[in-house]
Parts: sequence; C-alpha cells; structure tokens
Amino acid sequence: MIFGFVALFMISIAAFAVSAVSGGGAGLIMMPVLGLLLTADHVPAALSIGTAVSSMSRIALFFQTIQWQIVLRFVPLALPAAWAGILLLKHIQPAYLDFFLGLFLLGNLPFMLRRRKADDKISEPCSITWLPIIGALAGFISGFTGAVGLLFNGFYHRLGLRKEEIVATRAANDILLHLVKVGLYTFYGLVDQNTVAAGIIVAVAALASSFIMKASLHLIPDRLFRQIGHGAAMVAGIAMISLAGSQITSQNHMKFRFIQNSKQVELAVDWKQHQISIEIESPTELEISHTLKSQDASVERIASVLHFSPTRGLYVTHLERNFLNLSLFKREEKFTV
Repeated sequence: MIFGFVALFMISIAAFAVSAVSGGGAGLIMMPVLGLLLTADHVPAALSIGTAVSSMSRIALFFQTIQWQIVLRFVPLALPAAWAGILLLKHIQPAYLDFFLGLFLLGNLPFMLRRRKADDKISEPCSITWLPIIGALAGFISGFTGAVGLLFNGFYHRLGLRKEEIVATRAANDILLHLVKVGLYTFYGLVDQNTVAAGIIVAVAALASSFIMKASLHLIPDRLFRQIGHGAAMVAGIAMISLAGSQITSQNHMKFRFIQNSKQVELAVDWKQHQISIEIESPTELEISHTLKSQDASVERIASVLHFSPTRGLYVTHLERNFLNLSLFKREEKFTV
C-alpha cells in the first residue's frame, strides 16, 4: 500500500501539472489510479478531498479574475444535484457511469478539435441562461464520480472567458460543491483511513500544481491551452474506459471466447448467468445463441438458437439440458421468410 501511495503522489503531480495548463482534468486522469488503491465507492471521496484543496489554492491565486455572475447561477442547483449523485452512488457501481463518461470524452474529441477561425476567438459568447442546468448536471456527475473536470470546460470557453478566468471561476464553482460532498461522503460511510490518506496525497499534489499554474499560465497561448485540455480529455477517456471495463468484467464474471477451426468459427461472451455466441458453421450456416445457466451450473442449461441456413431457411432451436440425469429436450420452430 505504501508503494501505491508513493506512485499516487507521483502520478498526481503529473496529472495536476497537466491540469494546471489545461483548466482541469486531473480528477478524471487520477480516477483509474485511485481505483487500484481504493474500493470503487471510495474513489469519489478521495478525489473530492484533494480537489477541494486545489480549488482553495486556485481561488487564492486568481481571486481577482473570478466571474461571480457565473458562480451565482452555477452553484445553487449543483449542490442538491451532487447529493442526488451521492445517493445514486450508494446503490449503483460507478464503473458504469465512468465507462460512459470515458466514451463521452473520446466521442466528442473530434468536435472539440475542429478548426477555429484565424483569430482563435469565440465571436459571440453563449448566454448564461443555461448555467443553472449545467450546474445541476455537473453537480450530479461530480457527486457520483468525485470529478467533472474537462467534461464542462467547453461551456466555459463558449462563455468567452479567458484562461485565467476559467481557472478561477471553475475553482469558485467547485469549492463549495467539494466541501459539501466530503461531508456527505463521510455521513454515508464512504470515507475511511485509506480514503483520507489518498485524499491528502492528492491535495499536496494539487497545492504544488497551483504554484506551477501561477508561474506558467500567462506564458501559454489560449489555443495551446485548449489543445492541452483536449489531449488531457483523450487520456482521461482512455483511462476511464480501461478501468471501468476491467471493473465491469470482474463484477459480472465476463469471459470472452473465440474458436476457429476447419468446421466452425465461434465468438462467445459470458455475462453472469448468460452466454451469447455467434457461430458460423461450414459451409454457410449462421447461428446466434443465447444460453441461460442455472446458479448451479451442473443442473440445467436452457438455450435458444437462431439459425440462418440457405438450405433450411430461418428457424429457432430451443434446448433444455439437465446434467443430473443427462436428459435433453429439443424443440424447433420454423419461420417462413
């Protein structure tokens, strides 16, 4: 565990260094790392502890550039929405949401990287009318995952803010949200000794990154600022999909199988008590089957197989097998196509 915390500190420094010049994303990048050290439902609490300290330091360093009219519209709905996200965390594994957030980051990357005008500015900033809804979405996702980071950075850009204003305003939006979340995580029993230790390590790395940001942010062109953010989003998306996929596979006892020989080619996936397979038999028959296993795998298997055959047409075979008395029941249903 000590080696893991040392590795967490080194990776956190690197993640917050990227965050320092991209306007966010450290939390999303570190989620896979924290997932290796803590149980899935404790990761959001550790992230919130660390990022709360990061937000405090950024507010102190960039206080004069905070856009308070944005904060006043963002925060009110973000707080109750974060509570709803934490309640959901108590009942649903966050791996599923992490997986879809990773897809979101990767799926929107081509749009975020599209070419802009030569002056590299947004000519008509978006209205702040929708900020309460954006705040509610950010609060809900933050409560469930512990981090939002780059997911909503595009909205700050569309408001026409400069990079210093994005950093400061985001920190002001986040600070109260993170403090409330830490209290709620503690109340719901999602904070333990290891969670606090990991959060403190993340917090120290966050403090270091804030001073790096203060010294270097004015040297970075706005266009490069966005491009670094896009790259961080891609890294975070890949990491989130990889970790979430591994967790989902483990939780649901997923197994993949591929068989190829002279008579058949088969691809099968096991998911809990279900097995779905696609099989091509020589010469041209295609079979798609679904098998339902009993909790006692030695007792019973029920399968439905959909056949596509150039000679027999389209038909379904139902199989029921009892392994205790070795009995087999088979029934076919013929379709007219």
